[in-house]
Amino acid sequence: MYAVIRAGGKQYRVAPGDVIRVEKLNGTDGQVEFPVLAVSSEDGQVSKQGDARVLGEVVEQGRGAKVLVFHYKRKKQYKKLRGHRQAFTAVRITEIASNGQSFKAPDRPKTVAKPKKVKAETEEAGAVQAKAAKGSAKKKAAPKKAAKKSTGKKK
Repeated sequence: MYAVIRAGGKQYRVAPGDVIRVEKLNGTDGQVEFPVLAVSSEDGQVSKQGDARVLGEVVEQGRGAKVLVFHYKRKKQYKKLRGHRQAFTAVRITEIASNGQSFKAPDRPKTVAKPKKVKAETEEAGAVQAKAAKGSAKKKAAPKKAAKKSTGKKK
C-alpha cells in the first residue's frame, strides 16, 4: 500500500517505512501528519480519500549539499558567485490509515554499542610502547663532522 502526499509544495509517493527528505518543517517535535492526495488499495486501485491519514516521525534536520550559482556576462567584466544550501527535514513514514485499515511500518531495530575488549587494548598499548622503546634505542644521533678550515694563504 502507498499514498501520495503533499509537503513543501511537492508531491511524494510514500509507503510505510520510507524515509523522505522534505522542505524544512518548523516546530516539529517528533510526529508529523501530511495532507493526503490519493491512496492505493491492496488490489492496486488508486482512489482519492478524504479520511486517509499519513503519519511520520522526524528523523533528522539539516542542510543539503552546497549548490554554486554563477552569473556571468561575457565582455562586460561581470561575474557573481553565490552559494546555497537548502534546509531539509528527513521524515520516516510510520503509518498510513485509510477506510478503517492501518498499515504500520516495522519497528526499527535498536542499535546496541558493542562492548570494548579490555584485554586487547592493553596488549596493543604494550606493543606500541615496546616498539617506541626499540625505535628510540636504535636511533642515535650521528656525531657531526667538524668542518675543515682552509689554511690557504692569500697572495
